[in-house]
Amino acid sequence: MKKNTAAEKAYESGFAYERDYGGCAQCVIAALYEIYPDIRDKGIFLSATALGGGVGLTTKGNCGALTGASMVVSQLTGRSIENIEDPDKQRFVAYRLGEKLVNKFLEKYGTVTCEKIQEQLMGRSFYLYEEWEEFLAAGGHSTACTSVVGNAARWASEMIGEIREKGR
Repeated sequence: MKKNTAAEKAYESGFAYERDYGGCAQCVIAALYEIYPDIRDKGIFLSATALGGGVGLTTKGNCGALTGASMVVSQLTGRSIENIEDPDKQRFVAYRLGEKLVNKFLEKYGTVTCEKIQEQLMGRSFYLYEEWEEFLAAGGHSTACTSVVGNAARWASEMIGEIREKGR
């Protein structure tokens, strides 16, 4: 699959997963695993469950889409527990890709936090446990968070293409 084609498919899949199921971190991961089934990891997908809505639906943490994308690129480039000493500094490959994702978010949204992205896209942030219907009415799962998830999946897919080209 060509890189651009994969990236656009990742956007579309991420958008649809967020629209249909919610859970931004998991939706990015699901989209990437759909495009790249050979990297699918049940544990990583499960571990992203609480990361939706800025962690625990609080909106106070990093955007879950950023976190999910970071998890997958780290899955491919990070250090393993068997190599925790990391004498070759493998973790710095993942750090650089994480930095690249952060910079994409800053360029597009001016922030990396769920709360501030919501404010930018929907005019305010929502305490999702109590304001779910308002969040949905403001476009949370039709235009706002869906596009953020799509973008994160696209950007991570582009990085995966680059990782594969370099043979990592």
